[in-house]
Amino acid sequence: MRPHIAVIDDDEKITALLRRSLAFEGYEVTTAADGAEGLRLLGQKQADLVILDVMMPKMDGWEVCRRLREAGIVSPILLLTAKDEVSDRVRGLDLGADDYLVKPFALEELMARVRALLRRRPDRAEDGGQFRYEDLIMDVDGREIMRGDRRIELTAKEFDLLHLFMQNPKRVLSRDLIMERIWGYDYSGESNVLEVYVAMLRQKLEENGEKRLIQTVRGAGYVLKGDS
Repeated sequence: MRPHIAVIDDDEKITALLRRSLAFEGYEVTTAADGAEGLRLLGQKQADLVILDVMMPKMDGWEVCRRLREAGIVSPILLLTAKDEVSDRVRGLDLGADDYLVKPFALEELMARVRALLRRRPDRAEDGGQFRYEDLIMDVDGREIMRGDRRIELTAKEFDLLHLFMQNPKRVLSRDLIMERIWGYDYSGESNVLEVYVAMLRQKLEENGEKRLIQTVRGAGYVLKGDS
């Protein structure tokens, strides 16, 4: 069965380009010209991936993303944005988007991100259970994070990233390894999506002034450990 990709963008040229290109690669493609129409489309037929423009009439991409996640729809969301501001990218990722791409973009890069987001991972049922590092506790089966007596809400990608760190405490994880494990493609050095997610994780884990657990190792990557 062909993967179904929903493209929601008010730019007719981009929509036509993506429809042709994705169909040529063997995907089933449906399109919508605004956020409200996109929600109706996704309510009628579930998508395996949503490519979502941010700036649209009637309902912008932020609101569409928020409503999809609130409705329990877990399909990967790739945001397209004309703004290269960190605050905009953080907002989208925090609302539940899985990746973002700044316009204008190279079609080859978009296709690579589509393949990465659709790539099926091996069964990870054996990774269930509970992880603990200092005062941080992760219940994988219950999808819950506790730091001391405080419960921390994470997006799906934030949870996956923290899970990787909790599985490898005190081990330095390279950017290449993290990008391959969490996003499914090699870190090119051109995207700062990893840095954005690490910053969001730190903010949530340290919200009440707790000490930093995710450390940066310059030139090497990141590591889960307490301050030296």
